[in-house]
Amino acid sequence: MEMLTADENTRPAPDAALVAIADYVAKPPVLSKLAMTTARHCLMDALGCAMLALQYPACTTLLGPIIPGTMVPIGARVPGTPYLLDPILAAFNIGTLIRWLDFNDTWLAAEWGHPSDNLGAILAVTDYVSRKNLQQGKPPVLVKAVLEAMIKAHEIQGVLALENGFNRLGYDHVILVKIASTAVATQLLGGTKSQIVNALSQAWLDGTCLRAYRHAPNTGSRKSWAAGDATSRATRLAWLSLQGEMGYPSALTAPKWGFNDTVLGGNTLRFPRPFGSYVMENVLFKIAYPAEFHAQTAVECAIQLHPLLKDKFNDIEKIILTTQESAIRIISKSGPLHNPADRDHCLQYMVAVGLLFGELKAEHYESDTANDARIDSLRAKMVVEEDKQYSRDYLDPDKRSIANAIEIYFKDGSRTDKVEVAYPIGHNRRREEGVPLLYQKFKQNLGQQFAASKIEHFIALFQDQHALETLAVNELMDGFAC
Repeated sequence: MEMLTADENTRPAPDAALVAIADYVAKPPVLSKLAMTTARHCLMDALGCAMLALQYPACTTLLGPIIPGTMVPIGARVPGTPYLLDPILAAFNIGTLIRWLDFNDTWLAAEWGHPSDNLGAILAVTDYVSRKNLQQGKPPVLVKAVLEAMIKAHEIQGVLALENGFNRLGYDHVILVKIASTAVATQLLGGTKSQIVNALSQAWLDGTCLRAYRHAPNTGSRKSWAAGDATSRATRLAWLSLQGEMGYPSALTAPKWGFNDTVLGGNTLRFPRPFGSYVMENVLFKIAYPAEFHAQTAVECAIQLHPLLKDKFNDIEKIILTTQESAIRIISKSGPLHNPADRDHCLQYMVAVGLLFGELKAEHYESDTANDARIDSLRAKMVVEEDKQYSRDYLDPDKRSIANAIEIYFKDGSRTDKVEVAYPIGHNRRREEGVPLLYQKFKQNLGQQFAASKIEHFIALFQDQHALETLAVNELMDGFAC
C-alpha cells in the first residue's frame, strides 16, 4: 500500500529561469546599432500589416470596446481606428491587427513564432503610460523605449524558441508571446525586478494552449487572434503584479505541479545562449508574400516557374515539392480547405496560386480565388518530399535556411528545371535586397487607409532613426488614428 506523506511547504527561491528573464528585462539595454535599426524596420512593418488587416471584416468585427460606446479617460490608441481603449483590451486589438494576415516578422527554430506579436502589449502599454505621464505633467514615453522593449521581447521569445519545441508536444507557440510580453509589459509599467519575476510566474502558471486551430482538420481564424489574446493576457498579468499580487517562485520546477513536470514531461527549459540582441538582428521579414514562412521560398519558386506554364496547366503530370521537415509537419495538407486561415497554412494551395497567377496576395485566400477549380487540380498533382539537407540547414544556427524547390513534370515526358530557393527575401542574408522592398510593402499597406502625403510622412519618419526614437509614443499612435 502506497504511503502518503505531507508535502514540504517551505517556499523556495524563485526559479532560475524566472530570475534570468527578469534580470535581462530589468537592466538597461546594451543594444547594437543593427538591432535598433532592425527594430525600426520591424515596427514599421508591423504597423503596415495592421493597416492592411483593416480591409478584412472578419478582423475588424473583433475590434473596439467590449460594450459599444465605452470610453476611457486615458488609454491606448488602436491604429487605423478611432478607438482609445484600456491597455489590456488595446493589446488584444493591436496584436490581432498585426497578426491577422500572417504577414509580420517570423522566427524559426525548434519552436517558431512571430516576435512582433509582442507589439500588442508594448504599444498598448507605452501609449497608455505616455498619455498618463502627460496628464500628470511628466515627460511622455519615447519611441526609443518601444524599440528597446521590442528587442528584449524578441530576444526572450526567440532564445526560448531555439531548443524548446512546444509544437512537438501539441502546444502553441503563443505561450512564448505571453512570456515575453508579460516580462516587458511589467517593466514598462514601472515594475521592479521582483514584480517581473512574480508576473512571469503567473504567465507560466497559465500553461499552454493547444495548436489544433492551426492544423487540419480544425484550421481556423483563432490563429489570427491568438497572439493578440496572449499579449492582452500578458498585460493583465503585468497589471495584477503591480497591484501587489503575489508570485509563485517554483512555478516551473515544483515537483508534480510545476510547468516542467506537467507540460514538459519532467524536462526543463533550455537557454542555449545568453540574452542579448541576437534575435532582432537575425529576425525574418515577410516581405513578398502573406504566407506561412515555411512556404515563402516555395512561393518564390512557383512565381519563377509561372511564365513557363502559360497554356500548359492541363499538360502537367505531377509537381514535385521538395521542402524541410517542418513545412511537411505544419502546412502540407490535402483535401478541402474551409476558410482563408486554412488556405494560408496549406503549402500546396500557396504554390498553386503562385504557379497560376504569378503572385500571392492576401485576397488570394478568399473564396473568389479559392473557387478557381484549377487550384485544386494542381494540388492533386503535387508530391511533397523532404530533403534531409534542407531540414539540417533549417536548424543550423549559421544558416537558418528555409529552403524549398519545385520541379514540374509534363505528360509528354518533358520537365522543367528544378527551381530552388534556400533563403527567402526577408532573411538576413538578403537584407540589402529586402529593405527597399520592405518600404514598398509599407507604402502599399498604408495605401487603403491614408492619403499619399501622409504616407510619405510616415516613410520619411521610418527612414530617420533619430526622428523616430525621439518621437513621443502617443504622437506616433495618434498619427495612425482614423
